[in-house]
Amino acid sequence: MDGRVNMPNSGSKRGGWITFPFITGAVVGLTLATGGWLSNLIVYLIQEFNVKSINAAQISNIASGCFSLFPVIGAVIADSFLGSFFVASISACISLLGIVLLALTATLDSLRPQPCDDGSRLCTPPSKLQYAVLYTALALACIGCGGSRFTLATMGANQFDKPKDQGIFFNWYFFSLYTASAASYTAIVYIEDNLSWRLGFGLSAITNLIGLAFLLLGNRFYINDKIEGSPFTGLVRVIVATIRKRKVQLSSKTEDYYYGQDGIAEIAIPSKKRFRFLNRAALQTEGDVQSDGSVAKPWRICTMQQVEDLRKLIRILPLWSTGVFLSTPIGIQSSLTILQALTMDRNVGPHFKIPSGSILVFVLISTSIFLTIIDRFLCPMWQKLTGSSPTPLQRIGVGHVLNTLSMATSALVESKRLNIAQAHHLQDQPSSIVPMSVMWLFPQLALVGIGEAFHFPGQVALYYQEFPASLKTTSTAMISMIIGIAFYLSTALVDLVRRVTGWLPDNINDGRVDNVYWALVVVGVLNFGYYYLCACSYRYQNVGKGSENGGSGGTDNEAYGKA
Repeated sequence: MDGRVNMPNSGSKRGGWITFPFITGAVVGLTLATGGWLSNLIVYLIQEFNVKSINAAQISNIASGCFSLFPVIGAVIADSFLGSFFVASISACISLLGIVLLALTATLDSLRPQPCDDGSRLCTPPSKLQYAVLYTALALACIGCGGSRFTLATMGANQFDKPKDQGIFFNWYFFSLYTASAASYTAIVYIEDNLSWRLGFGLSAITNLIGLAFLLLGNRFYINDKIEGSPFTGLVRVIVATIRKRKVQLSSKTEDYYYGQDGIAEIAIPSKKRFRFLNRAALQTEGDVQSDGSVAKPWRICTMQQVEDLRKLIRILPLWSTGVFLSTPIGIQSSLTILQALTMDRNVGPHFKIPSGSILVFVLISTSIFLTIIDRFLCPMWQKLTGSSPTPLQRIGVGHVLNTLSMATSALVESKRLNIAQAHHLQDQPSSIVPMSVMWLFPQLALVGIGEAFHFPGQVALYYQEFPASLKTTSTAMISMIIGIAFYLSTALVDLVRRVTGWLPDNINDGRVDNVYWALVVVGVLNFGYYYLCACSYRYQNVGKGSENGGSGGTDNEAYGKA
């Protein structure tokens, strides 16, 4: 992170760094609330709702997918209708309702099944009513938490005019996000495991309320979004108009294209431009435009700016798709790691036992530490050696490599765990603890965290930089959409592995989780090759004219190299 905080809007009453404490307070409060229930959901389902281990992991992945996909819907609503502030505020209220309802399931015995007897394999499953209340609580909490998460990121960035200040804000945003997550993964999860679930979920509700209060208190300082209708309508119009004019011959003359009612031609029409066929949507034909320059047939004619916006989205889609296969292994690893931790020795000294739901905090800690190291040491060092800051694409590429190394480490550690389980004849004892310290899981989690410090900020900065101006909120939510799709894809892959192989039984001591990790290594290697091809062929659109491809970058990218 960059500690140099300047006041770019010191002459104005709204916007600038005066909004930072309010937005950061909201991020911290809402993140504490989310981590307090989501990080320990697998354990809650197993211990309190008598759900089988792999099924609990699947439910957790679905909840995480919903939590990660809804920011896209929230971003569309923010860009098209309500603006970021109202979407974030309404979402925070919805998440508060969901967490309160979840706390009620931990408080009222009638909303949970009877607890299992110690050592018994025959447990009373939840009733339909209990499942209905549980799933309603999870849905509200996921929708609410997801709707505010990346909307706040865009809202914060919109308070600044300079890309450098936006880059600094993104660093602080991610630092706050990961630090708050680490606190919830440890303190709140410890309370849930050692004191009571009711108290833990109650604290989550309180922090949600505090985050909402911070957000509302800063309203008079925020620069509000200018809503100009749905930008997606214009993109769809480009597609429809292109299809309807598919037989029309393209022109090389600038004046033959429509630039809006003012008629100012700000975008050139290069003859070799990619996806040139889309220019037909802006090609003027008889009856498309009225005499005053306004559009007569909105589904037959579009502005060149709308065409260019769609072209930008198409260019970046291949790079975006590589993020899905980058995050899918992380989704599978996160759920399987908790199941591994439940079977391992979690004692640290004679009086402390690490909660299994807290094991993922080491991802957050390593990410938070490396965000600082990257900004303070690695980026300046890279700039001295090469003369320019690392580009977003370079940072994402490093993240790909580290993620694959983490999966390989996971496979090796799991092989060792299985060998110890077999040596002690624990294959047929589901509740047994393998005499192997849970700290063996730390290296793989640290590698994932370091990788995230590279590729998550890199992806957010890339999308915010390269997306059309009308889709800024949607741009920062694209990383969340990647995570959401990845969680659903990981759920489908785990289900496929269970059907086709015997690698993932309910008792993982009798399974081959290591083979699952080796399969993820293969996926990671193939995806990195695909990413490398996409990155080498991509050219930045919204930077200086001298920008190079993904393999290099100039000074115009400095702010985004830090983001």
